[in-house]
Amino acid sequence: MSAGDFRVGPPRAGPRDSPCGARVVSLSLYAGARIGYVGVAMARIYTRGGDGGETSLFGGERVRKNHPRVRAYGEVDELGSAVGVAIAGLDPSWDIARTLRSVQHQLFRVGGALADPAGKTKIAPPEAAEAAALEQAIDLLEEQLPELKRFVLPGGTMVGGHLHLARAICRRAERSVVDLAERGESVSEGIIVYLNRLSDYLFVAARAVNRRAGAEEEPWDPER
Repeated sequence: MSAGDFRVGPPRAGPRDSPCGARVVSLSLYAGARIGYVGVAMARIYTRGGDGGETSLFGGERVRKNHPRVRAYGEVDELGSAVGVAIAGLDPSWDIARTLRSVQHQLFRVGGALADPAGKTKIAPPEAAEAAALEQAIDLLEEQLPELKRFVLPGGTMVGGHLHLARAICRRAERSVVDLAERGESVSEGIIVYLNRLSDYLFVAARAVNRRAGAEEEPWDPER
């Protein structure tokens, strides 16, 4: 199978373990900070509690759904979903697929920490070690790539294109988290560092996937 193929596997059913050891009953992350990450079982997916445009953070604080904190962890959720689309098209034995799966677990931690400004849970955001692991992965991939001398257009293979899109979503999530911090809200510095490094990794991973599939990079032409 080539990196450009789009592979669809059977759906996974039932609960599974989260990276923090909790039983996860839904992949609807941070929905009212009640399901998903902390594994609090609910009788049904809908509660009607958010019909008025509010949601709950961990600890029970009610905020509007357009609150900068909700926007930030919502964009992290979107990022994790975009990464999942890219993973679905990769051979799971690939180094890039394994790293991306680890990234999804880290993004659960990022979103959970953002939804818990009061520190009511034991969700620890990524720290220096996680950012360093991404740097190491970047270095390994760059050894396989030609030197980048010009901007390249996002695209290439299907998976490469999805990774470029995930990179752009990551940058947007990073901007929202920085905005949240500048508003005086509680934000771990490790989250900002991790998202910054992750966007770099996604760019390099997109280039690597395209190269392995034999897809040539198209440089940006300022005259077109």
